[in-house]
Amino acid sequence: METDTPNAINIITNGTVIKGDITATGDFRLDGTLEGNIQLNGKLVVGDTGVVNGNVLCMNANIIGTVNGNLSVKELLSLHSTARVKGDILINKLSIEPGAVFTGKCCMLDEVRKQQQLEAEQADQEAKED
Repeated sequence: METDTPNAINIITNGTVIKGDITATGDFRLDGTLEGNIQLNGKLVVGDTGVVNGNVLCMNANIIGTVNGNLSVKELLSLHSTARVKGDILINKLSIEPGAVFTGKCCMLDEVRKQQQLEAEQADQEAKED
């Protein structure tokens, strides 16, 4: 499913099951179930009845329901008190309310960038020594 409208808000309601990957340029609210990956240029909201069984890549995310997969959020990831996340997360900023359940590894984008820069500098140094 693809959209071309950058300000579009896509809503998948409770009781709906989608099997496949979703790509969208706007915001997306999921109250149903997605069996696949989702990639957005906007904000993802997984409502209290929402379930994602796949990986997520988006600008911002509010997780109220369940995500079983890795999350990569370029700006702010908010895990509400009812959130259930099983997977690794890569984020810029993180907000977790008491009661949220997160099982996985968390990496901050700044730390990943620093590590990549350090590895590149080490590789350059080794190349100069050869």
